Amino acid sequence: MRYSVLDLAPVPEGATTAQALKNSADLARHAETWGYHRYWLAEHHNMPGIASAATAVMIGHIAAATSTMRIGAGGIMLPNHAPYMVAEAFGTLAEIHGPRIDLGLGRAPGTDMAAIRAMRRGLSDSGDRFPQDVQDLIRYFGPGEEGAALRVIPGEGTEVPIWMLGSSLYGAQLAAMLGLPYAFASHFAPQALTEALAVYRQQFRPSATLEKPHFMLAINVFAAETDAEGQRLRTTMQQAFARLRTGKRGKLPAPVEDITEVIPPQVLPGVEEALSISATGARETVRAQLAQLIETYQPDEVILTGQIHDHAARLRSFEIAAEILGEG
Repeated sequence: MRYSVLDLAPVPEGATTAQALKNSADLARHAETWGYHRYWLAEHHNMPGIASAATAVMIGHIAAATSTMRIGAGGIMLPNHAPYMVAEAFGTLAEIHGPRIDLGLGRAPGTDMAAIRAMRRGLSDSGDRFPQDVQDLIRYFGPGEEGAALRVIPGEGTEVPIWMLGSSLYGAQLAAMLGLPYAFASHFAPQALTEALAVYRQQFRPSATLEKPHFMLAINVFAAETDAEGQRLRTTMQQAFARLRTGKRGKLPAPVEDITEVIPPQVLPGVEEALSISATGARETVRAQLAQLIETYQPDEVILTGQIHDHAARLRSFEIAAEILGEG
């Protein structure tokens, strides 16, 4: 079972963006020694607590700090970008860092309307170009054609692997139709997980790059020395998610002893449902919870995330998880 990291380059309260970027590189260096297979960054905009907005730049930062892990996007929100420019960016990364760059694609904007307007994308487009944009990207990374009117350089011939990301049936259907690997955003939107996974596996068509379905499950992990400490670490992400839902964005909050004192009772059940694909607590507790999730969904890979305020605690959580999953 391959296991990987999904990082949003969190900016904790009391820290700077520069510190957050350094922390991500530090986590990546450690993750490589702990046996993590991939290290993915996610695109979000206009969020004070997330520093991975310039995702391709972040991928270059992390790739330069590592040497063997696959580094990529989980993902690039394609409606925000011209596919041609995405191909140039990721083709450049592949030419610099070799064949260890991944490109995961999402259909959501990853932001609010103010940022969408600022990016000047998606306001005047008619229809949904996403399926065609994905196919254009696949073609751009192909062999290219000497003398063609349009070429992607750097990009052509790099064969950067493309993943489909999603939290609904749409992404599952498109991944199946195009024969692409599929990663489900179960770490924050698990509602359609079971149905989407069934659709993907049942409707999958083999492609030139993938003979059978390949599914990656995203799991929140808050591992610590005790169950109580794991639960305490989790309160950071609970608060962050509640604030996002109530329009109160900010830096990543510090943990609290009692989550019911800071999240209103009408909001907390929704937060708990959103974060239900999680493993939280001491080593044996996390081991059992991970085993149950893997048994239930039978993923080909898992990708772990965890918005933890303290960098040392974040490192330790990923280390414990790697020790568990590395046991096979």
